[in-house]
Amino acid sequence: MASLAAVTTLALLVSACGGDGGDQQAEAEGGQQQAAALPEATTYGKVANAPKDPEPNAATEGEVLHPTRELPVHDGVDGTEIARLPVKQISSPTWVPVIQRDGDWAQILLPTRPNGATGWIDTSGDAVESAQNDYAVNVDLDEFHLEILDGGERIGEWTVGIGEPDSPTPTGRAYIIASIEETVNDYSPIVLPLSYHSDSHETYGGGPGTVGIHTWPDDSFVGKANSDGCIRVTSDALDALVQLPLGTIVNIV
Repeated sequence: MASLAAVTTLALLVSACGGDGGDQQAEAEGGQQQAAALPEATTYGKVANAPKDPEPNAATEGEVLHPTRELPVHDGVDGTEIARLPVKQISSPTWVPVIQRDGDWAQILLPTRPNGATGWIDTSGDAVESAQNDYAVNVDLDEFHLEILDGGERIGEWTVGIGEPDSPTPTGRAYIIASIEETVNDYSPIVLPLSYHSDSHETYGGGPGTVGIHTWPDDSFVGKANSDGCIRVTSDALDALVQLPLGTIVNIV
């Protein structure tokens, strides 16, 4: 798990049946250019017109999807295209949680700004790989508490550090989008970026302001609100968290 051809084909078929092939080719190229102009649905992107998560505190059915090729993201079932969902996110395979189904169409959580952005993708044919992910992470900011659930059963819990009042950890239904081996900073061997972004910082060190889960050089953060918005965990908590599949929901309340 932690691992517009149709438009062109239609143009060729119509051309073979007669008509102005040049016009059809121009139309196809125009469609491809229009698609390329759409924002990428990654942590670096922003999809201002994306539908908001309708139930940011609700549980999902556990279905997660990996696109086998870049897919258009729509604002509704067979609706307007608003973004492009790539095969990879920050060098990790793209796995997105499904929050609603309508036949072959799936409403998914997006890793873009604004927080809680969603979109619909057509999963028919071989467009996606589907998997069942029964893990979930719950974070209670008031209690500085993080727990991992497997099928609703708690399998681990820890006291954590969270964002300070001026840069709070955002709340809602986020998910793990990647696993990065840290090579620049020494505060954590691995960082787990989430689909959410800081509401107070446009950037962290030149990046897109992605909120993540990571350790710290010492345990002075435990039970305190002293980060720039990220969730700081102990090393044993990180060891458990890195075992979770990409696309795992992180409920932050």
